[in-house]
Amino acid sequence: MAAPCGEQIHRQVQDYYGKELQKSEDLKTNACVTSSRPPLKMVRDALEHVHEEVVARYYGCGLVVPECLASCRILDLGSGSGRDCYLLSQLVGEQGHVTGIDMTESQVEVAKKHIAYHMDKFGYQKPNVEFLQGYMEKLGDVGLADESYDIVISNCVINLAPDKRAVLREAYRVLKPGGEMYFSDVYASQHLSEAVRKHRVLWGECLAGALYWRDLYDIAEKVGFSPPCLVTASPITISNKELESIVGNCRFVSATFRLFKVPESSRAGPGQVIYNGGIVGHEKELVFDANFTFKEGEVVDVDAEMAAILRSSRFAEEFLIRASGANTAAPQSCCRKGVKEKICNPFQLLERLAAPGPASSPGGTCGPPGCC
Repeated sequence: MAAPCGEQIHRQVQDYYGKELQKSEDLKTNACVTSSRPPLKMVRDALEHVHEEVVARYYGCGLVVPECLASCRILDLGSGSGRDCYLLSQLVGEQGHVTGIDMTESQVEVAKKHIAYHMDKFGYQKPNVEFLQGYMEKLGDVGLADESYDIVISNCVINLAPDKRAVLREAYRVLKPGGEMYFSDVYASQHLSEAVRKHRVLWGECLAGALYWRDLYDIAEKVGFSPPCLVTASPITISNKELESIVGNCRFVSATFRLFKVPESSRAGPGQVIYNGGIVGHEKELVFDANFTFKEGEVVDVDAEMAAILRSSRFAEEFLIRASGANTAAPQSCCRKGVKEKICNPFQLLERLAAPGPASSPGGTCGPPGCC
């Protein structure tokens, strides 16, 4: 029996999330509910303002909330019942805007039903959220224009799409220059077997469509994104013996990555940066990813890729950025010989975080070679 085609996958996922699942407790793994770091107080407070039905019908990998959001335009791929959209609606403010798109009609209906409730709760004069029914592989079909968003987010949904490259290609298209794709998803430690890829429940549980983590780097490069920045990772457990036997020795992880649409004009070699402490909720330090933590007022050497990201993105005003001196050049990729490699393997990050001692904290480069 061959693995299901794209149309079959869409239909199976719609049935699973629209009919079979009624609450998070119905899930058979923790793939869609795990969270890798505790949220900020302002995020917890914002979440308390979201309608209980929206929260109850939402399935995702914890919370997907990037920093520095005031007045941003955000697109949520696979927005479901709208929990993250309503959360972000508060963080972007009334001058910002959040669009959610989902292919499952019943989920979109739940999200739309509560727009007036939330706008009244937030004290907004007019809605700054909208919900569209459609496919994240075909954003043009619902009228989303080129270079129209500052940030694209997704919460444990891209694995449900049969064509991951099309999803990233569309996200890249709608992002403004310097824009970011910030997303959590499920990744596998190896390419998946035919038995896993054709299993209906494993599709719904976010496992059968999981990318082999290395493939994300290949797809991102081909689409045009900067190399993925690994932010966090959490192990996924399977609580069903039958599903566990089908999966075999393949391991799964929920990981958050950030990709940037970096203009060529922003690339100017490695640099030194100083964080000014101006991002709300991150005044003392900004944990950007598993390799870079920026403390207020501290000089940090960064590679050419990170310098270009900071220079071209919404983070530019939060940093003093200058070219490196002759003796401060940093590695320009995570896979060059002769330099310490960045952490880019989410499974290696899990091992590092579990290890005792200072090596378990983010902000440095990994020890063992071969992370890429």
